[in-house]
Amino acid sequence: MTFDFKDKVVLITGAGSGLGYACAVAFANAGAKVAITDISQNALDKAIVALRDTGTEVLGLLNDASDSGDVNILLDAIITRFGRLDIAVNNAGTATPLQEFHEVGEAEFDRVIAVNLKGVWLCMQAEIRQMLKQGGGRIVNMASATSRNTYPNASPYVTSKFAVAGLTRTVAVEYAERDIRINAICPGNVATPLVVSLVDDLSILATKHAIKRLGTPEEVANGVMFLASDLSSFSTGSLLEVDGGWNAI
Repeated sequence: MTFDFKDKVVLITGAGSGLGYACAVAFANAGAKVAITDISQNALDKAIVALRDTGTEVLGLLNDASDSGDVNILLDAIITRFGRLDIAVNNAGTATPLQEFHEVGEAEFDRVIAVNLKGVWLCMQAEIRQMLKQGGGRIVNMASATSRNTYPNASPYVTSKFAVAGLTRTVAVEYAERDIRINAICPGNVATPLVVSLVDDLSILATKHAIKRLGTPEEVANGVMFLASDLSSFSTGSLLEVDGGWNAI
């Protein structure tokens, strides 16, 4: 299936690597103009160069999604550059090393919630304000297979992703009649830089899935593009599982 996002303006947060970068590449290949953010200047610079080498029009901004000032600057820059925002992919996220619940530090918990939940909340607010002005738009939030399931020793992450699922569904209902569709993607385990940095044995993660392998960033990006496209025109408030059958087991 070939997606067509020619001249659409797409924001992807946390796009310096991993799932965010795969989404940026996929939208760029489909003709979109992309605005990408990351908290790492090095990762952001590499992503900008790679995308521009394909002929894509790119706006890159260092950004902390959990900071309201940063988010407002980001939206202002997008509108100044492109004049509108058609699609937003709220992907920026973080996690703690796997550890038992009673060992998790308060600062670790606060940071995961700030990025994974508050970051989505802040970005959605700014994105929706703009989409209301222009008459509509599409938002895809990065939830997780653990938005519907559990993962021992990952309580901050699981908590944040359950909350993202709830936030997605309730806000989608609020704006359903104003041509703003809001959905979430729920990936299974993918060997992104974040996952590799936190897990010693990736083969254990593969056993979580009925398919018995890890997913790829490109497979997740395909799901994001579907939710952002008119092919999903009757979907809002949905949680699309791209998890190799994890939640079917």
